Amino acid sequence: MSETFPSLADLAEEAKTVVYPRFDEKIAFHLGQRMAQIALGDGLAVVMNIRTANRTLFHAATPNSAALNDLWARRKSNMALITGKASLAMGIENRARARTLLDDGLTFADYADHGGAVPVMVAGAMVAVATVSGLPQLDDHALVIRAMRAQLSEMESMI
Repeated sequence: MSETFPSLADLAEEAKTVVYPRFDEKIAFHLGQRMAQIALGDGLAVVMNIRTANRTLFHAATPNSAALNDLWARRKSNMALITGKASLAMGIENRARARTLLDDGLTFADYADHGGAVPVMVAGAMVAVATVSGLPQLDDHALVIRAMRAQLSEMESMI
C-alpha cells in the first residue's frame, strides 16, 4: 500500500497555521511535553527533539523507541535547519525533481528528506525545529503538527 503524500501547496498552507507569536526555552519544553503526552497517550514508540542550529532544547524517547530513531531525528532536523522547510516538504520536492540529497551535496549520514521535522517559525523566521522519529514519515510529521496546533491554541486562549 503506498502512502498518499500532501502537495507542496498543502504543506505551505499547513505551515501558515503553526506560526508562533514568540518561542523560547520554556515554550520549547512545553511543546516537547505535549509531543510526549500525545506519543505516550497513543502508545507510540518515538523519539522527540526540539533544537536550534546549535542547541538542543528538548529531547525525549518513549518506551520501545530505538536508538536508530535518534539518528533519524538528527538527520531530519538537519534537513529542516539547512533548508528552512519541513523535511516532508523537502522529500516531496526532491522526488518531484527526481533528485536525491547527493545531487545537492548532502550526505545520507547527516541529512534525511523524510517527514518528521517541522520548522518552528516566529514572524517569518525559523527559530528552531521540532522533530519526531519512529513512525511512518507522514505520521511523524502529523504528530509534530498536532502538538504545535494544540500548543498554539492554548497560547491564544491565554491572551
